[in-house]
Amino acid sequence: MSDHLKVEGHDNLVRDSDSKAIINTNKNAYEVAKRRAEEAQRQRDVMRETAREINTLKCEMHEIKHLLQELVKK
Repeated sequence: MSDHLKVEGHDNLVRDSDSKAIINTNKNAYEVAKRRAEEAQRQRDVMRETAREINTLKCEMHEIKHLLQELVKK
């Protein structure tokens, strides 16, 4: 297992001596970031679904308009 060296000036950061990666040891900050990312994903999903619904309504309105134009011609 690799050793971790403290990063100077940062209490919650350590450097993995094998991979040289910087690791944040603050689990609370990690959980907050994870929740923030999940919420952002939920918001993107809501926006995508809303756009789909709007596009469906547009198609249906176009179809209704076409049917009304056909009725007026008769």
